[in-house]
Amino acid sequence: MTIDHTLLLKEVVFSTSRSGGAGGQHVNKVESKVSLYWNLLTSPSITSHQRAQLATKLANRLNKEGVLQLDASDTRSQVKNKELVTQRFLTLVENALKVDKKRIATKIPKSKVLDRLDRKKKNAQKKSLRGRIDFD
Repeated sequence: MTIDHTLLLKEVVFSTSRSGGAGGQHVNKVESKVSLYWNLLTSPSITSHQRAQLATKLANRLNKEGVLQLDASDTRSQVKNKELVTQRFLTLVENALKVDKKRIATKIPKSKVLDRLDRKKKNAQKKSLRGRIDFD
């Protein structure tokens, strides 16, 4: 069950701002940082089941209004930063919607348990032989 990326990207709102850090003249006049905002709670392109799954998986990334915010200021180009933040958003949503495989508990083979017990006996015997010897 996958999401249509084109519908999802229509709901996204982008904003730009100045990037932080060192840089000089270029940084001080160009808005190259791109922020992506997506409201999970009002998104019409996902089902209620997907919404609940995303809300639990992305709980630490959502604000109180249920808005996901991602930023990209990796490059000096606003266009490249927009592509980066869009790709991050899509992979984040796809990974959050993946269903984890249920772990099947396995037993330790009896031969391995017996090997370990045998090693413990040999080690205990070796250490007991290191003690004092009474000649009485």
